[in-house]
Amino acid sequence: MAIRALQAGGVIAYPTEAVYGLGCLPHCWPAVLRILELKYRSIRKGLILVASSLEQLLPYIVIPDEGIRDRVISTWPGPVTWVLPARPAVPAWIRGDHESVAVRVSNHEIVMSLCAEAGPLVSTSANPSLLPPARSILKVRQYFDGELDYIVPGELGGLAHTTPIRDGLTGKILRSGG
Repeated sequence: MAIRALQAGGVIAYPTEAVYGLGCLPHCWPAVLRILELKYRSIRKGLILVASSLEQLLPYIVIPDEGIRDRVISTWPGPVTWVLPARPAVPAWIRGDHESVAVRVSNHEIVMSLCAEAGPLVSTSANPSLLPPARSILKVRQYFDGELDYIVPGELGGLAHTTPIRDGLTGKILRSGG
């Protein structure tokens, strides 16, 4: 059901490493717009893409050299998001006001399964801006009652906080996992 919803241009909620995420296919502008509206989020901020492998992300990112590649893949699959230079074809609604894109190869079984079937997904926490991210299906429903095309059941990955975000070029922490 989740894959059909995604392929039909829908928005789903699904468990990730720490919180429920909202997701859609990254090139489906109407679905991305729905996510932005549901979250009251500015398009200028950009969005994270999750994948089941580095290969799925290569159409979206540039890895400038082997040292950066080694640093990034040493944490994948796993709960670290990296900001890397975006390829020119990456839509502005994914990049926001940036020349980069935030990406993660997840080790969460459900995320990996969704991405293995559907390809990379937009992944943003399931909450309206300024409210705590949903950590249960009940909270997802409270936030978005009737607004989603499918909610994937399953367990969170056990992290206490959202995944850290790091600059791929410098290694600098942009968001600690809390």
